[in-house]
Amino acid sequence: MRIRSMTTRLVIPLMAVALVATGCGGDDADAPEGSAAALGTTNDINPKDVSELRDGGNLRLSLSALPQNWNNLHTDGNEGNTLALSRPMLPRSFKTDAAANLSVYTDYFTAVELTNTEPQQVTYTINPKAVWSDGTPITWEDIQSQANALSGADKAFLIANNIGFDRVEKVERGVDDKQAIITFKKHYADWRGQFAGNSFLYPKSVTATPEAFNKSQVDGITLTAGPFLVQSLDRGQGRVVLGHNPKWWGAKPKLDTITFSVLAAEATIPALQNNEIDATGLASRDELKTARNTPGIAIRRAPGNQWNHLTFNGAPGSPLADPKLRVAIQKAIDRQGIATAMQNGLVQDPKPLNNHVYLQGQQGYQDNSLPFDPAAAAKELDELGWKLNGDVREKDGKKLEIRDVMYNQDVWVQIAQIIQQNLAAVGVKLNIETKAGSGFFTKEIQPGNFDVGQWTWLGDPFPLSSLNQIYGYNPDDVQGNYGRIGSQELNDLIEQTISELDPKKAIELANKVDRKVFEEGHSLPLMQSHGNVAVRDNLANYGAAGLASLDYTKIGFLK
Repeated sequence: MRIRSMTTRLVIPLMAVALVATGCGGDDADAPEGSAAALGTTNDINPKDVSELRDGGNLRLSLSALPQNWNNLHTDGNEGNTLALSRPMLPRSFKTDAAANLSVYTDYFTAVELTNTEPQQVTYTINPKAVWSDGTPITWEDIQSQANALSGADKAFLIANNIGFDRVEKVERGVDDKQAIITFKKHYADWRGQFAGNSFLYPKSVTATPEAFNKSQVDGITLTAGPFLVQSLDRGQGRVVLGHNPKWWGAKPKLDTITFSVLAAEATIPALQNNEIDATGLASRDELKTARNTPGIAIRRAPGNQWNHLTFNGAPGSPLADPKLRVAIQKAIDRQGIATAMQNGLVQDPKPLNNHVYLQGQQGYQDNSLPFDPAAAAKELDELGWKLNGDVREKDGKKLEIRDVMYNQDVWVQIAQIIQQNLAAVGVKLNIETKAGSGFFTKEIQPGNFDVGQWTWLGDPFPLSSLNQIYGYNPDDVQGNYGRIGSQELNDLIEQTISELDPKKAIELANKVDRKVFEEGHSLPLMQSHGNVAVRDNLANYGAAGLASLDYTKIGFLK
């Protein structure tokens, strides 16, 4: 499941936090050692045995805004701030190591198995000790309720992604209340990710009705089931404190609390210097230098599964409704030039991301992109009737002028300025519009208030689960396809891909999907996270996690 983020500043578990760099020029001599490593091969979290950690302590992290909805399955909660807060508090079925190898999250489930293929059946056996924070047992009914909510059968549930539950025929009780058997009516390739990665299991009280699903978590999260729960929430100060869950049945956390504070992007490095937070992503060479020169700070790095992109608005009546126009414009954007300008000095060999489905280093990654070709772009614009009139092209008396909408942060603006120059060279005028972090998705992106939108996708080891969410075109069920672009041909190809239980065949089909996404001018991937994170040097088992899950019971400060 893909989670969206408007900013590079989130310290998000499972992935490196920094995405792009401000500043241009220079060489890569200052790039951190190991920055040529591939995603899925390493992480950098200062691993230590818990015996080396002191009891107690407060881990201080930052957010760009408080969640609009604390239910990350809801369309308003499908963003990085919600994810960061939820990971220490909610159940998942699988965890991953640095190489993205999966293992059952035994605190919550003793077994998760594909027990039949015709029909496909998956059996979840819940840990007998697992309870919600009010002491209520976690049971098969929680799984059944969530499957029903995400099925898409009732459009009143405002879901961000169906995560394959539209393919589920039924969920039944197994040998007892602690076992659920999911039977699929159609095969689902990414079945392991339905309660894993960026997707959590919620109590049935949250998923039983549309009213509860849509509104019960708006003001804050209710029942949880992790080592931590919300101890306090101060909206005025923009601060959330997580404390120990007294009903937690697993290993006792080393930390006493985790504090999340809402900070503007430009405030995170000063907060780190002033010992107000303990970790932050580094978005520029200047920030990297500042962090290196700050006493008590270490630089952690592992390539992350966070990537930024441009989404085009192709809704009927929009300026970019014509796919040929979108493709022509995309061919005029120099993605290698952007990567070089923004990431030089932060990675050893900056490269653009050339795939919508897989990240560099993931099995399945290949370059399916269209070439940077401004001459072809100009020719295609001419053929479409957009003729130069001075500096800007016109057609039927209308100028080729588009709005690029983004979170108000320097890195996004500088990327937009490079794109602005690229497009000006072929007679397209790009206007840059910056927006506040609070309500960025609910007020701007979800309603389609953009011609081109910039934000970050936060992925997980289950990329196929996001294909329909983002690239499927279902006019009555937008989910994450905010540009409202697609075709029946692409829908059919997505359906074929997510129905394929053979992993190798699924990868081949997913790359066909990716190529078709490029050809429809849906969106344009720019860069993958470079993964530089500044962390207190005495903080262990936390930092640049790569594809690995973090264990919140083992994060802590050295003795």
